[in-house]
Amino acid sequence: MKVRRETGPVAGFRAAGIHAGIKKTARDLAFIVADAPASVAAVFTRSTIVGAPVEVSRRHLALGRSRGVIVNSGCSNVAMGERGIRDARRMAGLAARELGCELEEILVCSTGVIGQPLPLDVLRVGIPKVALALSPDGFGDASEAIRTTDTHAKPARVTLRLDGREVTIQGIAKGSGMIEPNMATMLSFIVTDAAIPSKLLQKMLGRVADATYNRLSVDGEGSTSDTVVLMASGACGGASMRAGSDSARRFEAALHAVCEDLTRQLARDGEGATKLVIVDVAGARNADEADRAVRRIGNSMLVKTAIFGGDPNWGRIMQTIGAERIPWHPEKTRVHVGGVAVFAKGRSAGPAARARAEKALAAEEIRIEVDLGMGRAAARLYTCDLTYEYIRVNAEYTT
Repeated sequence: MKVRRETGPVAGFRAAGIHAGIKKTARDLAFIVADAPASVAAVFTRSTIVGAPVEVSRRHLALGRSRGVIVNSGCSNVAMGERGIRDARRMAGLAARELGCELEEILVCSTGVIGQPLPLDVLRVGIPKVALALSPDGFGDASEAIRTTDTHAKPARVTLRLDGREVTIQGIAKGSGMIEPNMATMLSFIVTDAAIPSKLLQKMLGRVADATYNRLSVDGEGSTSDTVVLMASGACGGASMRAGSDSARRFEAALHAVCEDLTRQLARDGEGATKLVIVDVAGARNADEADRAVRRIGNSMLVKTAIFGGDPNWGRIMQTIGAERIPWHPEKTRVHVGGVAVFAKGRSAGPAARARAEKALAAEEIRIEVDLGMGRAAARLYTCDLTYEYIRVNAEYTT
């Protein structure tokens, strides 16, 4: 399925992104709006420390419909106690007033520095301005406004025909550091003009998030603000989609394609990253061991720095699996780096294979494949290398 890394109109939705003044110059306030109440689904961080916007949006999700999501970057509204909750609700209320809808029909997201109060004086002026800027062509501006340390905006778009009608799925995402999600990613917003009830939409999003966003790690750190929102307007017409139907299966496959592409973009744009790294573990005894092994490899500082340095060091890969106490048998295990076998049948590959692997590591997309030969379970993780720039970005994050 062809995914285009672009933005465009989606029937029943408008969006905008402006510079409100939270940041010095960059766009910092986004608004994504359904022209009429839309079906809505969302998944959130499972961190025990969550931002006030996550708490408020969780409550609003229970309504089962939404008119939109208001998003600011530059301040995450985390660890602000009752003030944070009040400010998040006020932010939602300001957006609801612009649309003439109930406060609970607005989801709210914030991203940026932890422990700073939300600048409500800026938002009181900015939210009416971003509402005036709403346009069917505004998703590009919205994708810019949700960025923090991202080097570029991240869009993904798919169109397909379902029951004789053209259906569009448009996604945007942000995230560059503090990423190892559990039921969400940093921030991602997806809209579609398909007609799908909220309960079915939620099940679809849960399955897709588990297979895409939850297979992502930049630095092994989970955010306080992780949120994915999916809204369906039904504006393309036709009957509401039914669970188990051919249309539902095809739509979910298209949704998966959009979210997988966004996941790849998030991994490739990890703070300071020079390479997208895809780690595959096969042959594990069970799903838990496969998942633990793939995350241990993808989050290993030794492995990530070796990839950055172009060093196909299979010893670093296997030692980190061993440190996780994952059973393995040397004679059964195979390790490929960049498509080159560097370890098999209990011994290291020779100099010629190492030279080929070093050459393969010069690419911008690297695959690490480990087959433990112990069973049928497998897992995948999208990650990136670890560079000097990651240290600089995070050492200077608030200074």
